[in-house]
Amino acid sequence: MAIMVKDLPVDERPRERLLFSGAAALSNTELLAVLLRTGTREKSVLHIAEEVLAHYKDRGLEAIVHMPPAELAAVKGVGKAKAATVLAAVELGRRLSMKAAEHIVVVHDPEDAAHFALPRFRFEQREHFAVMLLDTKNHILGMPDVSVGSLQASVVHPREVFRAAIDYAAAAMILFHNHPSGDPTPSREDIAVTQRLVKAGKIMDIPVLDHIILGRECFLSLKEKGMLS
Repeated sequence: MAIMVKDLPVDERPRERLLFSGAAALSNTELLAVLLRTGTREKSVLHIAEEVLAHYKDRGLEAIVHMPPAELAAVKGVGKAKAATVLAAVELGRRLSMKAAEHIVVVHDPEDAAHFALPRFRFEQREHFAVMLLDTKNHILGMPDVSVGSLQASVVHPREVFRAAIDYAAAAMILFHNHPSGDPTPSREDIAVTQRLVKAGKIMDIPVLDHIILGRECFLSLKEKGMLS
């Protein structure tokens, strides 16, 4: 017979623990259980939450960000209404993380730039190449996508990169792209593309200040690694 949440001591129930100790005190399973709210006759809500997370263990928790509603709803014990609640909470969290980055309006170092960009690209499943466009005082003018590629690569042409810079009347730029694998280690092609764009920037008088490669929770600055030229 399954142990239901109501059979647990009050201070061990996820919702009560959240209210008493805060959301940060809960595990991923418990947080998901709070969103799912109820289980079934056969399974507790904690058991269903565990099954949802186990279903996506190969892709990690971030797989939920891109999960089609029908796929989540198909998990026994979830259904359409609970799937909608979970995916709405995930999207709200994603938007809050992006909002938190908006206070960075001036770039002083690669960390500032990466913290601005990470919330936007952290969970992307394809490689995106973007340019952060700066004015003469390193205020961020914008960060448009230049190219969206496959799971492993994006195709970048200098013409598209500098067209964006001219459209924004940028004085300088920082290149960005994400590695969906989560590992920001640059490939030989990454370095070659960077060097080609640095040379083009000198000709256009719009310097490329850095190329930052984004993982899921980390980043790598080619400038800091001495790979910019």
